[in-house]
Amino acid sequence: MVEYLVLARKWRPQVFEDVVGQDHVVTTLRNAIRLGRVAHAFIFSGPRGVGKTSVARILAKALNCEKGPSEIPCNACANCREITEGSSMDVREIDGASNRGIDEIRELRENVKFSPSSSRYKIYIIDEVHMLTKEAFNALLKTLEEPPPHVIFVFATTETHKIPATILSRCQRYEFKRISLKEITATLRKIAVGEGIRVSDQALTWIAQGGEGSLRDSQSIFDQTISFAGTDIGDADVEALLGMGDRKYLFDLSRAVLGRDAGACLRIIDEAFYAGADLKVFYERMLAHFRNLLLVKITSGEGSLLELSDHEVTELTGQAGSSSRETLQRLLDVLMAGEEEMRKSLNPRLVMEFVAVKMAWQEPLIPVDEILSRMEGIEKRLGQGAPAARSKPEKAYTPPAERTVIEKGADEPVVREPAPQGSEESWDGFKQFVKKKNQPLWAKIEPGKLLSFGNGVLTIGFPKGYLFLDFFDEQPQREKLEEMAREFFSQPVTLSVETIDNGPGESNGPNLNRANHIRREALNHPLLQKVMDVFEGAEVQEVIVKEK
Repeated sequence: MVEYLVLARKWRPQVFEDVVGQDHVVTTLRNAIRLGRVAHAFIFSGPRGVGKTSVARILAKALNCEKGPSEIPCNACANCREITEGSSMDVREIDGASNRGIDEIRELRENVKFSPSSSRYKIYIIDEVHMLTKEAFNALLKTLEEPPPHVIFVFATTETHKIPATILSRCQRYEFKRISLKEITATLRKIAVGEGIRVSDQALTWIAQGGEGSLRDSQSIFDQTISFAGTDIGDADVEALLGMGDRKYLFDLSRAVLGRDAGACLRIIDEAFYAGADLKVFYERMLAHFRNLLLVKITSGEGSLLELSDHEVTELTGQAGSSSRETLQRLLDVLMAGEEEMRKSLNPRLVMEFVAVKMAWQEPLIPVDEILSRMEGIEKRLGQGAPAARSKPEKAYTPPAERTVIEKGADEPVVREPAPQGSEESWDGFKQFVKKKNQPLWAKIEPGKLLSFGNGVLTIGFPKGYLFLDFFDEQPQREKLEEMAREFFSQPVTLSVETIDNGPGESNGPNLNRANHIRREALNHPLLQKVMDVFEGAEVQEVIVKEK
């Protein structure tokens, strides 16, 4: 019976040209071989399954090939065949995890003294070199600093930070990177053609995504998929094998969130839960999904940031649709805020429902450029003026001392001319109290004058045409001010606002009414209110009315 080779071994690159996604490493090594500038020690660092050991073997063949040293080993001579098969006496692959002690390194130090048996170089490839003990590294240090001319070391590691700086400084370091989704998918397609496997591009993309940048992991998943589905692989087979059955719920839930349908969100989560979806895993996929929605919106479906197939990009683009970048970013923020709670929760369904409903209830945000554009339109309108508004009935200011109060005594009403219960000093103190509590509110009452304070009624007067006069007609603002007054004066207080005559020289004509109307229209404009909602803490300092 012929021994079966898994795809990762069968399709292992045998020359530099076959290496996927590491052009910067391959180019440097080929140039070094061609120019005769090969170092005596290398460190290949990077994630798992990206070609570190494969490149080390190709380098060994390129240096020991009977027709070399050559950038392209022949793969036909005895030396090349033995290195490929792993039986060469002069190229040793050592597992740093299981040979990590000082005794193994001492043995290596003794062996490096001897010349190669049939090759130019003795090459030691130590995988997971960071697993060596401190004593083993120290024993290796002297040999690494001044090795015999016939010895070359290649260290492979996924955790460079665990290697002592004294070792790093004596090696040439090559950083291997994660392989892109498109490169892995193209490699899997090449394997599928070579193996006679029928599979869609979408299925290959999902398999490549499962590898998370590791070609070897993707090849292993592909191997498993072939064992599961045979030589004719359908998309449903890959979905079942990779546990992607909740993908439908993912798109349904995001559609409900973007449609602001909280009830639909709860129904979809309920359906996914009883279908057997792991809600913690589903939550992580939801995070990735909204991240992709945002990236699709930002890049318009282009760019290397999107590790997605064209079909998925089209789906996401359609779903992002009319949502603004700001809205998608806020929804992603909500998801990220709940990530830690979901990870620790004993009731993931409850967390998932809470977060989904919170997302669905988020108000859509208007893009800043659209806000600015509309604000320019408002500015033009203000510049053109507006029809005069009907003014509210206004009362002339009566000094507190002239006010009369009619009190009912035991026998008959008594008329007296009292002084106000409050004084200018207490009014100034109250304004300072409000300033400490709520500066925007203080700014609106600061121009006011104390008219009277008696029987729990605080009466404040503002000049005719005061910009924020309508502000005090709003019940929430009035209640907020009354609460502060109650706290300051230590008694129940009801707020009363009146208008008073302007001082000498101030205009009371129609121009003031028109300007006042324009200011009010600007302050009450829904777009401005939306701006105030978007930018927390923002306030209107001044509204400038342009003259015609």
